Amino acid sequence: MNKVFYWCVEVLEVWAAQMGITYEEINVWLFVIIMPAILIIQAIIIFILAHKLLKMKKKITTTPFKKK
Repeated sequence: MNKVFYWCVEVLEVWAAQMGITYEEINVWLFVIIMPAILIIQAIIIFILAHKLLKMKKKITTTPFKKK
């Protein structure tokens, strides 16, 4: 587990150096700004899709079948 952590730290340090920011700044961007934004957007999308699915299910159960 330590190897994975230190590898991730190295990757973030390289990205930070390439972007001209510090390791701490890239951490803030990733884990305080970007990740929560992605989670909020994902939750909104899930809510919208669940609502659409419920509407479709309701439409299917309330629509009578045509008799021949």
